[in-house]
Amino acid sequence: QGLKPLAPTEPPDLIIRKSKPAPALPAAGPYLNTNKVPDLQKIFQRPDGLPVYLKLGYSDKMLYRTTMALTIGGTIYCVVALIIASQPKKQ
Repeated sequence: QGLKPLAPTEPPDLIIRKSKPAPALPAAGPYLNTNKVPDLQKIFQRPDGLPVYLKLGYSDKMLYRTTMALTIGGTIYCVVALIIASQPKKQ
């Protein structure tokens, strides 16, 4: 039947394709906005005694309060579920 070699004896020729260079991006496009980092740094580094997560105003306060309410509610729910699960079933 004949046996074939497992690996080719000569390595295959390398195929190198020349690709087109990437197109140059415009210096400023409509999708580029101004850099807001310096303005935000001024807001966050202001020594007003507020924690960083509350410095942007009303929306930050509402997100913080919502998160705390959900956390407390979830903790209470878990404790009640554990108490109910620990009680034996009445027959």
